[in-house]
Amino acid sequence: MLAVVSHNTLSAVHCINPDCQRPYPQPWGNKFCNNCGAPLQLLDRYVPIQPLGAGGFAQIYTVWDEKTQTEKVLKVLVESSAKALDLFKQEADVLSSLRHPGVPKVEADGYFLLNLANPQPRQMHCLVMEKINGQTLEEVLKNYPQGCPENLVVTWLTQAVQILQELHKRQIIHRDIKPSNLMLRNRLGNTAITGQNQLVLIDFGGAKQFSPAKVRSQSSSTRLFSSGYSPPEQVIGGNVGPSADFYALGRTMIELLTGKYPPELEDPQTGLLQWRNRVNINPRLADLLDDMIQEDVRSRPLNAKIIQRRLTRIAQVSSPQQLSVFIKNHLQQASIRWKILMQAIEQAVKEFTKAVSKTTILIFKSIGKFLLACLITIWAMILTGSGAVLGTIAGFFLAYRTILGDRLAQQIINQLPGLFKPDQTIAIAEILVFAIAGLGTAWGLTVAGGFAQRRRFLVVSLMGIISYSLAWLILQLTIPTNSNEGLVISIVFAVFLLTLSLGLRSHRIVYAVIASLGTAMLFAGAIRLGILPTIFQFSSPPRWYQVLIPSTFFAIEGILMSFWLGVSYYLIVPGLRFLGWR
Repeated sequence: MLAVVSHNTLSAVHCINPDCQRPYPQPWGNKFCNNCGAPLQLLDRYVPIQPLGAGGFAQIYTVWDEKTQTEKVLKVLVESSAKALDLFKQEADVLSSLRHPGVPKVEADGYFLLNLANPQPRQMHCLVMEKINGQTLEEVLKNYPQGCPENLVVTWLTQAVQILQELHKRQIIHRDIKPSNLMLRNRLGNTAITGQNQLVLIDFGGAKQFSPAKVRSQSSSTRLFSSGYSPPEQVIGGNVGPSADFYALGRTMIELLTGKYPPELEDPQTGLLQWRNRVNINPRLADLLDDMIQEDVRSRPLNAKIIQRRLTRIAQVSSPQQLSVFIKNHLQQASIRWKILMQAIEQAVKEFTKAVSKTTILIFKSIGKFLLACLITIWAMILTGSGAVLGTIAGFFLAYRTILGDRLAQQIINQLPGLFKPDQTIAIAEILVFAIAGLGTAWGLTVAGGFAQRRRFLVVSLMGIISYSLAWLILQLTIPTNSNEGLVISIVFAVFLLTLSLGLRSHRIVYAVIASLGTAMLFAGAIRLGILPTIFQFSSPPRWYQVLIPSTFFAIEGILMSFWLGVSYYLIVPGLRFLGWR
């Protein structure tokens, strides 16, 4: 019986490279073999655990499916001939197209190629299928040396015919039915052999498509057979159809009833099986099996439905005692199916709960990230606005409460005699208000550090002074004195230059454009509505209360600048990266 390996006991991985010198053990979690470098996690999903042996042209392994957290079977083609490859692909096509409890399940991506590089480049053909935990009928027969009970054999024969009906309906014949290729699936951990075990047909390496027209012809097919079970037409390489499976199944059931390998029961003269005198069974069952193993194809049952009808008549209840057994068996089947249903519901509830938990965690994480981004942006807005206010006040003090304003104004008049008149000293001193306000704004943004920018205080300080000073100059050159026209242009210019100097990690132009245009939009709207007061209009000499409006202006400019930098950093730039703009 195949052993079930718990995921908790998994500790080593087996390399499936047939040329690997030390395939086992490999540490659990390794992506590649320590010896040959072959992949150990196939499709990032299947992990080979241990070999199960060889079958036909393939090596067979137990693998752990990381996706479904279950064991499965991996077949790896080791034969390089074209015939072996055709049979292997044929088996993959057949199993992937079937969905029946009596056939190992293969998912759509169960067949794949594995590229190996050592010792030479080659491709390994792999097929992953459902693992059937249980015993083959060959192993079960060892517990019944005198032959298996008739009721078990009838149950197995009924299930096998149901499987063959599904195969033949799809025009597929198995061509290799024998006790070792029929397994009993263990249910709910119960290893006892009863009539409730689901029979499973395995090893579809010899399966093939058939055409009714070709079955009636005399054309030949691939010579593939199992001695003692395959019909004469298959042994000689003739064309075979569904009746070949009935022949092999009949001989298999006779072996299970008698405990004897079929060739041991053959008459030396005629070659016919002499078996009915060895067992005491229902004559109708014996007649059915004899019909299934007829040498002449035309004498065998035509299709699976005919066999099923005859089995139904054989299994008909004829006494109260048989009725009691019949009801008991069906109650047991119903109980098992109920347990399976409850397990499926429990698993579905667990999966649903797990999905809801993941979704809830994702939502809370998203909310947390959003709130954190808001807090960081608000903090940057507070520091930037505060820096702008302090800078404006300091600039006002230097411009109008010290001789620095007069000297700077006189210097500008001397250097630009055609632009300013000698009596504009107070107006020209405004440049200090702009310059120091730019310095305070730049320091506030840098101290906040909310947008992953490099903290280059010297560069940012210089650019804050230069960008706001140039904005003042643009304001003087583009509009009449004491007018708010042209403020939008100066704001766009100042914010654009200052943003470029912040040391942002990437997408600097994007940050600069969005911050400058976004900041200027509010002031443009206020000018359009006519609600923006005259910002820079001082008496001579200026009074301290007159610094209130410029301070508010520069504070709002810094706050808006921080806001749009936050929008760019947390929304727009990630969106551009998602679209591929790195």
